[in-house]
Amino acid sequence: MTSNPNPSFDEIKWVIQIRRTLDEELEDYSEVPVCIFNVPKTLMATKPDSYFPQEVALGPYHPWRPELYEMERYKLAAARRIQKHLQSLKFHSLVDQLSKHEARIRACYHKFLEFNGETLSWMMAIDASFLLEFLQVYALKEGPVLTRASSRMSHIVDYAGTKSAHNAILRDMVMLENQIPLFVLRKVLEFQSLSLDQADYKLCSMLAGFGEDLCPFGMTEDLPEIEVAEHAHLLDFLYHLIVPRLKEPSELMEAMENENESSEGEEGSFGNSSYVHQLFEEMCKILSKLNHGPVRIIKNIIFSKPVKLIVKLPWKIVSNLPGFAILRYPVEYLFFSQNNDENKPENGNSISKSNIIKPPLIEEITIPSVSELSMSGVRFSPTNGGISSIAFDAKTVTLYLPTVSLDVNTEVVLRNLVAYESSNASGPLIVTRYTELMNGIIDTKEDAKFLRERGIILNRLKSDEEVADLWNGMSKSIRLTKVPFLDKAIEDVNKYHSGRWKIKAGKFMKRYVFSSWQFLTFLAAILILLLMTLQAFCSVYSCPRIFKVTTHQ
Repeated sequence: MTSNPNPSFDEIKWVIQIRRTLDEELEDYSEVPVCIFNVPKTLMATKPDSYFPQEVALGPYHPWRPELYEMERYKLAAARRIQKHLQSLKFHSLVDQLSKHEARIRACYHKFLEFNGETLSWMMAIDASFLLEFLQVYALKEGPVLTRASSRMSHIVDYAGTKSAHNAILRDMVMLENQIPLFVLRKVLEFQSLSLDQADYKLCSMLAGFGEDLCPFGMTEDLPEIEVAEHAHLLDFLYHLIVPRLKEPSELMEAMENENESSEGEEGSFGNSSYVHQLFEEMCKILSKLNHGPVRIIKNIIFSKPVKLIVKLPWKIVSNLPGFAILRYPVEYLFFSQNNDENKPENGNSISKSNIIKPPLIEEITIPSVSELSMSGVRFSPTNGGISSIAFDAKTVTLYLPTVSLDVNTEVVLRNLVAYESSNASGPLIVTRYTELMNGIIDTKEDAKFLRERGIILNRLKSDEEVADLWNGMSKSIRLTKVPFLDKAIEDVNKYHSGRWKIKAGKFMKRYVFSSWQFLTFLAAILILLLMTLQAFCSVYSCPRIFKVTTHQ
């Protein structure tokens, strides 16, 4: 006999609710997209406090939690104020109005809601009343009607954002699991004003101020006209305020194909040995000026016919000669790695269309830190745009990054935008990719300080170390994604950085000298061979006389 894994589950109640749902002839909302999700567990595990409301519960995911129940009296105060505005109507009339949209409300939530219709309608009406009471402070400039919050809420509502309770509620309002559909707010305002246009006007003014306060990027000055009907909830509005509108996939493919046609034929083959020839010529110039002691012997060896013949041969043939195979990978790394990178199919100018859609490899999101990039000559410049303004100019060696303002609310905003994007977006994860980029280039407080001094980070936190901890604590995406303009900037930065001889030499020493016993063994064998040759030479000829070294008896 099987036992019920959930003792509190009421089977009879469940059957009644399912039967009622199937029997009622309600309007079909199967086409309404789900827009309010549970936070993915992989993200929730990193920092739960950023996803669970800490002050006020909104909607059916976290109702009646004991630690949040204190705010219920403020919700009821907001409901009473709305009832006063209704004059002859009662608040339950608003509840009855919302109950007509029960099926649509349920369709917005990913989670199955076990509440009955009346409970859900009352919950939506009261939570929407509180939300509108709080949001009205952002419409101060729109007229005398919305001039101040009620006296009961005055100690938690603060337009200047200096009160901790105000910021705590703001953070709760942008949490993915704490959303209520935006059309519910429209219905409440419409029920008060009896005009849909007037309701949309008030709600747009609230959303504009709300977005300006919470948007981390300075891009709200030229805010486009807000279409309330196009946004699912507050977090969805904030997401589309930040995320640029990308081209359609077909347009992206066509653009990539045009770039391929213009760049086709410019890439060099892997076997091109021009770099080896250049190195050989430079060595000849240096050695031609020296003609003393053992240098003369080295010159005779280098300028011998066999060596000249080997250098003129293609590298593919030279690398397969006996004794040269062990040098193949180090030499290819130093001289041919740039050409090799250009010919990789993961390059931004790849001919394959599948690369536009195919998720990138984990290695592709790797990027040097700000300090490392600065040492290699990369400059950083702020932009006034959003994420879409990120680019790397190879001519001026400048990485352009949007100015981002960091305060006590930013981390919660970014984390929940990433969670919403991961749950809802079928295309590229743009916000996630941006956080990964910032996570990659900021490793220490020195990196954060560097970007702050360049005007890219506006730090309203306590220290640069908190900024570094914020970005380093951001979790990675739950799935790999490809964002064309961001990946292009990352790829160009990595290509420039890895192409610098200083960087190449350091990586070469680390990879093939300090970490390669084969290479060290080869060098030791060459050294022993040279010493044995020198000993044999000195046993036949008088080395002190040849090298003009005087000996004292």
